[in-house]
Amino acid sequence: MTRRPAVAVVDGFGSAARLAKAFDAAGHDCVRVQSTVDIPAHYRSELDLGLYAGNLVHTGDVEATAELLAAYRPVAVIAGAEQGVELADALCEAAGLPGNGTALSHARRTKDLQTRTVAAAGLPTARQLTVDDAGQLEAWHARLGGRVVVKPTRSARNDGVSVCDTPSESVAAYQRVRHAVNDFGLRNKGVVAQEYLNGTEFVVNTVSRDGRHRVTDTWRYQKIDVNGVRDRINGILSLPPSDPRWSRLRDYALSVLDALGIAHGPAHLEIIMTADGPRLVELGARLCGADVARYAVLATGESQIDRTVQAYTHPEAFLGDVDTPYRRDAHAAMAFLASPLEGCLRSYPLLGQVERLDSYQGMTLRVTPGQHLRRTVDDGTEPLAVGLAHAEAATVEKDFQTVCYLDGYGFYELETGHHG
Repeated sequence: MTRRPAVAVVDGFGSAARLAKAFDAAGHDCVRVQSTVDIPAHYRSELDLGLYAGNLVHTGDVEATAELLAAYRPVAVIAGAEQGVELADALCEAAGLPGNGTALSHARRTKDLQTRTVAAAGLPTARQLTVDDAGQLEAWHARLGGRVVVKPTRSARNDGVSVCDTPSESVAAYQRVRHAVNDFGLRNKGVVAQEYLNGTEFVVNTVSRDGRHRVTDTWRYQKIDVNGVRDRINGILSLPPSDPRWSRLRDYALSVLDALGIAHGPAHLEIIMTADGPRLVELGARLCGADVARYAVLATGESQIDRTVQAYTHPEAFLGDVDTPYRRDAHAAMAFLASPLEGCLRSYPLLGQVERLDSYQGMTLRVTPGQHLRRTVDDGTEPLAVGLAHAEAATVEKDFQTVCYLDGYGFYELETGHHG
């Protein structure tokens, strides 16, 4: 039996599992490469190797891992999750495969260097400080004034991110995060403080091939202050190309990709549209997380998943319409719920009302009845996500607001004797 062409996915956790299925459907085997010996705790339940033709565990020697991978004759190496970006770049380079090179790998993964690299390319960015000590941070925040964001230089999701109004709050956030263990099970090695950008935050998801970039889907973040957390993202709503902000976001995003040396594969950009124009929050040189790809297809007719597969398996077709806006103009949203309670979950008594909404498409339950429900303070304590899609933007907007209204104390029933 002839072996099918293979694609290696480095750290194929979370949404990257969809990549393996899509490549399989396109006639390619997938090889899973694990960038660390130990799998980060929040990904351990996802260790389903049934999708993969092989599983290679990287122990620190790139040449040795590249040699093991060569037996599968890969045609591509792609980063699945954030911590796999640098190894994917190194393996591409070692194997002579289409990739982004290693020269800017560190900048693609490290937030303060990322912003400096984008600024050096002539693009407007947030003011920032790479924090060396508490006194330096306190003085910088006092000089800057206003609100700042303190976060680890290397992390993912909203792990360790704090919004701070005063220099003393910034110092407290720095002390909390500087040696904390992050979502990847690694101790933080650096902290960056950035000016708080006022404006609406957007997501721009892209796929690139040979330095040409396609925007596959664009979203607007919805945020609330909840459970003591400021600017908690409680939803995303799709942004059609007809929106006047879309072109400005696209142009800025593509310039950021060029500045960070991204010529191949998927990227996920978070950008705030300020009164002075777009400013990068951060970029991940990998797929967007959550179940966004599914709802992107409902809104635009495509997603990062299918365009990534196309870019590597049929590059001519990908490049043939790379500059054409997406073909479908429907509307989608995802609502990320926030529990105010903590205890053993008995039920979601209002879930039936959500399921009857006109635009309801499905949900992802992260906490099921009988499990421990935590008070939501970050992505890791989110109880469930609800997906919506409809031809009419007004229907999606109304249903999204309805979900937000239903979410709260009455949405969660705890077992007797358990309370938040």
